[in-house]
This record gives sequence, structure tokens and C-alpha cells, in this order.
Amino acid sequence: MYTSHEDIGYDLEDDRKAKNKKTLKPHPDIDGGWAWMMVLSSFFVHILIMGSQMALGVLNVEWLEEFHQSRGLTAWVSSLSMGITLIVGPFIGLFINTCGCRQTAIIGGLVNSLGWVLSAYAANVQSLFITFGVAAGLGSGMAYLPAVVMVGRYFQKRRALAQGLSTTGTGFGTFLMTVLLKYLCAEYGWRNAMFIQGALSLNLCVCGALMRPLSPEKVENCPEAEEPRALPAYSTESVKSGGPLGMTEEQDRRPGNEEMVCDLQTQECQGQTHPRKNVCAFRVLKTVSQLTVQVRRGFRDWHSGYFGTASLFTNRMFVAFIFWALFAYSSFVIPFIHLPEIVSLYNLSEQNDAFPLTSIIAILHIFGKVILGAVADLPCISVWNVFLIANFTLVLSIFLLPLMHTYASLAVICALIGFSSGYFSLMPVVTEDLVGTEHLANAYGIIICANGISALLGPPFAGWIFDITQKYDFSFYICGLLYTVGILFLLIQPCIQMIEQSRRKCIEGAHV
Repeated sequence: MYTSHEDIGYDLEDDRKAKNKKTLKPHPDIDGGWAWMMVLSSFFVHILIMGSQMALGVLNVEWLEEFHQSRGLTAWVSSLSMGITLIVGPFIGLFINTCGCRQTAIIGGLVNSLGWVLSAYAANVQSLFITFGVAAGLGSGMAYLPAVVMVGRYFQKRRALAQGLSTTGTGFGTFLMTVLLKYLCAEYGWRNAMFIQGALSLNLCVCGALMRPLSPEKVENCPEAEEPRALPAYSTESVKSGGPLGMTEEQDRRPGNEEMVCDLQTQECQGQTHPRKNVCAFRVLKTVSQLTVQVRRGFRDWHSGYFGTASLFTNRMFVAFIFWALFAYSSFVIPFIHLPEIVSLYNLSEQNDAFPLTSIIAILHIFGKVILGAVADLPCISVWNVFLIANFTLVLSIFLLPLMHTYASLAVICALIGFSSGYFSLMPVVTEDLVGTEHLANAYGIIICANGISALLGPPFAGWIFDITQKYDFSFYICGLLYTVGILFLLIQPCIQMIEQSRRKCIEGAHV
């Protein structure tokens, strides 16, 4: 099967750049030190964002009883929040490029909290579309992407394991938030529950404050000629180190900028003999000028990564991966949104209240991410093989779910869904195999955007199918079928490329 990006046929960097990178020593915090604080910060971000979103099935039942709207329309509230969180990924990269991960995450925490609080006063489902779907979803996206970015920056050797540990927050969060929201809704009502959740979301600002950027001054033994490229693979604010995003934050700390700071200090010292207003005006103009240059540079790098000559869409294997992502995430999201109602239709509410099926998915999701991440880091194991096996297990579970009508059988299927969905922790690593380090930042933004579209359309689609057929069975079958087609695209595309390469070699040999 797959082993590396060389097998897929995607060219990374030339030998000269590779040799230059080998002369650089990694940052002392890489794979240790403050890197584990990044894992902890990302872990809590996943609890507060992804965990709460996976527990929205509890609120979805409350909204159905409160507003008496169709299941398809009501499901748009949850799917908008999940979808926008991921869809805005490519655009949040522009914020990271100009402001840095720390500021972006803090602002995202404030916006997310505001969305939850305003949703507590919603008068109808349409209001929730704006306050919860758009506002809270946008804030979640601004806090979520920096959490993935910083883990990628701080880890090299144990990246799959680190991503797996940090994203286990989704499983812990789903378990905790499901219990918490059910308790709050029972004790205080869903409106007060959302208000309290908004207050808890302010902790995202604390997580953002922990996202300390790497300083290139700590790098040892860097060749003097290579100083302008001090940390090409470790210090960029990208989903994975080495991406084009976030270069401006590191460039501002380089010697040229230090001279500018010294000049500013000299001007301030000289300004003691001049009116103080002139010094303040000079500082304001200098700040505005630097910010303008930073924004323009960030936008140029962001635009060239998506639409420039190095466009990722010329890589057909990556395009097939996008097609897979469009259908994969909905198969994971739909059970979380609609399982609480499915168990009530099967008269299993009493057993589900004792131990919710969504909690089973969440717990096994935790183990799946850690175990699959650790296995994928083994030198004798292919990340792609682990990724594909987990996908096949998940799609099989989706097909079997409608056939189960007892709590025990549903629990077994939910356990399989939870464990196999742990492949999400491998997605940054798999994306690197497809496009290489230099393009990973933009590539991962596109992938999570495709996942966002899947999360946006999946739950409403399942709700519409139920409104027509009075069953959820057909929605699982259709989503599973589309998911299977996406996996087949991933399998067929390398075969097509190998055939084309063989044909090209035959043509070249005939000419010789």
C-alpha cells in the first residue's frame, strides 16, 4: 500500500534545501519542555470545542421540544456550528499569519463564549443559526486551528503520538460535556445551560495564552548564511511546522528588526529634548507601517499557497483526499447528533440514561487516538495502512448500525465507531505524506474545510431522510455508501499514477 510521499509521486524539495536543513539543530523545546504544555493546551481546547459540539445531541432534543420545528431544520443549528468551525480553517490561517496563534486563539475564545451566551436568549431556531451556528462556530474555528498548529510546531519525532494525545480531548470532552449538559438542562433548563457553557468557554482564552511562540534566538549552531531562514521546519505558525503561514511573527524578531527597535529607542531618547507629541506620533506611525507590511506579506503568502504556481490542486492524490474528506466526517457526526433520539425510538432511553451510547463512542475514541497514533509512529508500520484500515472499520460500523435494535448490539457498534474514528489524529501526518512539509499548512486547512462541509450537510440530510421515511436507516446507508466511494478514490488514484508513470517510462525508453 502506501509508505511515503515518494510512493505517491509528489516532489518535495530539491537536494540543496534538504542539505541546508540538515545543518540546523532543532529548537530545545522541540519534542520536550514547553512542547508538552502545548499538548495540554490543545487537549483542553478539544474538550471545550470539539467535545461540546459532539454533545449537542442533548441540546438538539431540547430545541425540538422548545421550537416544534422539523428535525431537518433543527439539525442545521448543530451542523452549522460544527461545519463553520472547520470550514473557516483556510481563512483562519490568514489571522494566524498576521497575528500569531496566541492572539487568534484568545479572540476565538471570546467570540465562542459570546455565541453561547447570546444563544441562551434565542427566540427561535433561526436566531440560533446566527448566534450559535455562525458566531460560536467562528469562535471555535479561531481557537481550534491554532491548537493543532502549535502541536505541529513543537513536535517532530513524536508528532503522531502528540497529536493523538492532544485530540483525545474530543473523547474526554464528549463524555464530560454530555453528562454536564444533561445535568444543567435538567436542573436549570437549556437556556441557562448554554449561558453556563458560555462562561466555561472563556477558558479557551487561558489555553490561548499558553500558546507561547518559539523564539529563533534559542537555536544553536545555525550557519550565519542561513540566519534569515532560521527555523524553516520548526518555527512557523502553521498546522505543521514548515508551512508558509506565520512567517511574519518570526521575521519580526530577526536582527534587522532589532535594529529598528534600537532606532526607535534612540529616537525616544532624542525626543526628550523635543515635544513629547512628536515621539508618540512617530511610534504610532511606525506601528501602523509595520502592521501594514505584516498584513500584506501574510496575505501574499496565504494567497500564493492556494492559488499560486505551487497550487495544491495540481496534486491529484491530494484532490482525491479532499473528495474523501467531503464524505468521511458526516459518518462520524451523524451518530452523535441523532443517537439520543434513535434510542428513544427504540424504547432504550432508560438504559441509555444509565450509560449513554455517545459516551461509549467518546471513551473508545480516546483509546483509538492514542493507540493508533502510537502504532503509526512505529518504524515498521505504514501510517497510510493504519489510516485505511481504520476507515474501513468505521464505514463497516456505519452500515451495521441500522441493523442493531438492542442496547447491547448498539453499544458494540458504537465502540467500533469510537475506536476506528481515532484515525483523526493521523490526518496531519497523512496530509504531510501527500504534499510535503512546505505545503502542509495550506493543505490541512483545505482538508478540515472539506470535513466542515461534510459536518455541515450530514446531520440535516439525516433529518430530512427521517422526515420523509420516518427512519434513520437510509441516511446511514447513503452516508456509508458515499464514504466507501471516497475510500475507493484513495485506493485507485495511486494505481492510476503508477500506470501513468510506467507508460511515461516506456515512451521515454522508446525514444531513446
